[in-house]
Amino acid sequence: MPGALAVACQGDVRVPPEGDNVRSRNRPTHFRFIATGVAALSAAALAVLPAGSVSATSTITYDVHPIARLAIATSGAQPGGFPYTPSQCVTHFGFACYGPSDFRSGYDVPTRLDGSGQTIVIVDAYGSPTLRNDLAVYDAEFGLPPAKLNILYPGGSPTYNPLQSHDETSWAEETSLDVEQAHGLAPQATIDLVIAANNNGDVLDNAEQYAVANHLGNVLSMSYGAPEAAFNGNSGQQAQAEAIDAQAAQEQMSVFASAGDTGAAEGTTSPTSLFPASDPNVTAVGGTNLFLSDSGSYQSETTWNDLVDCPFGCSAGPIGATGGAPSTLFRAPAYQQGITGEAMRTTADVSFNASVYTATMIYLGFLGAANDGFYFFGGTSEGAPSWAALTALADEQAGHPLGSLNPLLYGIARSASAYRADFHDVTVGNNDFGGGGFPAGPGYDVPTGLGSPNAKALFRSLAAGL
Repeated sequence: MPGALAVACQGDVRVPPEGDNVRSRNRPTHFRFIATGVAALSAAALAVLPAGSVSATSTITYDVHPIARLAIATSGAQPGGFPYTPSQCVTHFGFACYGPSDFRSGYDVPTRLDGSGQTIVIVDAYGSPTLRNDLAVYDAEFGLPPAKLNILYPGGSPTYNPLQSHDETSWAEETSLDVEQAHGLAPQATIDLVIAANNNGDVLDNAEQYAVANHLGNVLSMSYGAPEAAFNGNSGQQAQAEAIDAQAAQEQMSVFASAGDTGAAEGTTSPTSLFPASDPNVTAVGGTNLFLSDSGSYQSETTWNDLVDCPFGCSAGPIGATGGAPSTLFRAPAYQQGITGEAMRTTADVSFNASVYTATMIYLGFLGAANDGFYFFGGTSEGAPSWAALTALADEQAGHPLGSLNPLLYGIARSASAYRADFHDVTVGNNDFGGGGFPAGPGYDVPTGLGSPNAKALFRSLAAGL
């Protein structure tokens, strides 16, 4: 229930000593981060999970794909350690670089909204060993207030050990991206980071269930997924996750998930949606190339697909493309009927910047002195926490939780004038990254959904219930 979090117990977060932060791989398409200001909440302070906690006979493993390139390695980074404008980054590195103020300006977020009184829930696995310090560096760099960050371990606190599993480094990167991105867009919102002990689907489902059962906040972000085909023969785990998302909708919680980073086929032989993004109670976030001026003015957007439209000369080669495809598990919900032209549920629903070539800047501090620093980050896992943060701001403006967002978003799309005002309609590109894909075009399209937010107008429509 709302208000269940009354007391935060400082100092319960357990992280390994700096010497344990061993880099497990050298993958040039990943970032690293650091965060600070962590408060841990004791599990005993919250409602326990229902007796029917998630358990599956055959476990699906969820993956994350944070995509990044090292910008500047830092040792004891100081404010101003990344002194470049977006165009200077293109000149020096071949990548544009955006900070929180760029996104807020480019997507026209009202300056008076900062997330005060709101809580953003983020679910991840493993966590990051340096989150507290990394977020402090990020805040100092971009002039942000200290984060109100609670870390919860409903299944026990895992010990970070990248030598044990390569997944742990990717999840640490993901955790950094999720928290820093959400905090940058809604700097006064509380962030409740719920950490699963590993990335097994039933364990992550239990973490989400914990967040929903305790109604930790009114918006929830999950930057992970698995191709729907993986759930063939495991309808039990799908049903368990669906039940949690349905409960979130009943609790008036807005839930977001990433649409995918390797095109419509997601590394398979034909287009496939990712789950949980395809759940009708979840808002699936696709990806774009966002082009802003150095002053943060919106210029244009195209579908993120480095094989089709790779910005600034594509100096590092093709890196990724937005997901999005018709579902094989869910028929088109009422809110999509008459808009998507498909009999089945389709993802994406909306979009946000995702290209590493038009990067969000994230700080990582668990990779060793030679590799710690600011990174160019991308992927639709940037979009899920971003839309969660934007919805927290919309809740702040409305004065109440907006709840399950898809019916409202597609309701806006049914009014031509409201749609033109509230969304940037992305019409250029496609998401065929090998294995087939779909074109962008006027109005709704599979790769970018309804488009990216024109926040000031969109928030007014959401508050009015359009």
